[in-house]
Amino acid sequence: MDTQFRKKTMSQYCWDCGETIRDKYLLYALDRYWHTACLKCSICRIMLADAGSSCYTRAGLILCRDDYLRLFGREGECHACRETIPANEMVMKIQGLAYHLKCFICSRCHGALALGDKYQLWEGRLLCDRECLRLFRRSVNLPQRRAPKTSRVASTAKT
Repeated sequence: MDTQFRKKTMSQYCWDCGETIRDKYLLYALDRYWHTACLKCSICRIMLADAGSSCYTRAGLILCRDDYLRLFGREGECHACRETIPANEMVMKIQGLAYHLKCFICSRCHGALALGDKYQLWEGRLLCDRECLRLFRRSVNLPQRRAPKTSRVASTAKT
């Protein structure tokens, strides 16, 4: 569940301290309202408004990113290099496969694939939408009709 900043439109009470929230902004997490100073990580007690606009919730806990990953994150394996991806490292994901940022490249021209780039995952190989997909299809004697493109390149934290 994500935390949202909301403009104050009516009186709300802070779940933590119980006082009326009179601030210009209030936070909303776990279906409850909070003062910006009262919403804290259940583990390290950092004020989440200071740590950024995101928080993580699980098992009734409100957690900062670091504590969430430490408690619930898993290490994974990069589909390209087969090396371990630490739970707190940023990754690129496609169809459930995770890649190190440095490994998210076209398997033919070795050009980096960035957010928004179009590519095709073909038999486990990433191919950019430059000439590489066409050349690959020709090299394995596949019809030259264009396969559907995917542009869902998203950067996520491995969890």
